[in-house]
Amino acid sequence: MAGQGQIFAGWRGLGRFWLVVALFLASGGVTLEILGPPSAISTRPLASQTTPAAPPPAQPKPQPAKPPPKEAAAIATARLRPGRDTPGPITDPDPALLEPVAGSTSTFLPRIASDGRMPMQVYAAGFDTTTRRPRVGLLLAGIGLNQAESETAIRTLPGGVTLAISPYAENISKLLTLARAAEHEYLISIPMEPQGFPLNDPGKEALMTNLSPEQNLSRLEWVLSRVAGYVGATGALGSLRGERFASLADEMKPVLSELAQRGLLYIDPRPGAAPLPLVWSRAIDLVVDEPENAASIDDKLARLTKLAHDKGSALGLATVIRPITIQRVAAWANGLEADGLALAPVSALAQPPVAR
Repeated sequence: MAGQGQIFAGWRGLGRFWLVVALFLASGGVTLEILGPPSAISTRPLASQTTPAAPPPAQPKPQPAKPPPKEAAAIATARLRPGRDTPGPITDPDPALLEPVAGSTSTFLPRIASDGRMPMQVYAAGFDTTTRRPRVGLLLAGIGLNQAESETAIRTLPGGVTLAISPYAENISKLLTLARAAEHEYLISIPMEPQGFPLNDPGKEALMTNLSPEQNLSRLEWVLSRVAGYVGATGALGSLRGERFASLADEMKPVLSELAQRGLLYIDPRPGAAPLPLVWSRAIDLVVDEPENAASIDDKLARLTKLAHDKGSALGLATVIRPITIQRVAAWANGLEADGLALAPVSALAQPPVAR
């Protein structure tokens, strides 16, 4: 013990002491460097005590806003092509495609069925859409104003000729039954204010530019309720074509919207008129019976044939039922196959709505 005390005695002993302390501190630092920093103390509960966190509540996917019923029906009409590709007689009016007029149990309006079927499809004349032949069609107006002449036209002309029924016609259920059996599809004629009014009078239920939209829609409903089983409507009413009313977009838009939401197409009787929005439609290319003599009618029908060859399709209008018109149209129709053309109903010639 005495020897150990002498080791640190005096100034030399003091030096030896601090040398030992320095060596001790250095060895401790080396040890800590080798071991690394101490592990952090976990404050989390043991795994056996951990409660799984509840998943965040699922966020509902945003749903697109549903359009109003009329707009939705118009959209559906725009997406589905009119026409029927199966042959045979046209079906009788289907109750699923009819709705009663408000306040009435005996008059009905056309509608889209709950299963999506539309009048412009169900009541269309059969047509082979796979044909590569150019298509040509003819619309005959004035059906129902004269019973005998209307029946002759229905029996004489081939089924591909489309008929336009006057809303002023009375007691025509027999004619319409005959038309469906003969495979003629038909339209309802909408009286509209023509050029030259009041000299040219479209009748007391005509759509007029001086009436409110509500009044015109009321008249339109009256027109649409007159008969059933039609694929669409037209502004052709005999020799009148409703040019003044139809030329105003603001007047026509509610009419076209109403037709579209009921699953109907529209044939514009104004030659070369621009394509229409909202509804499947087609404008006629020319009127074939003005003037109404045989030579002129033959010339117009020849021009219609050439248009079909040049453009791939063409549509003519005969405005009034006359014996000479029926005779010349029948002869022309019988030669179409030899001319390389297919006689098509208007449902096979209609074009989709344009964006405006």
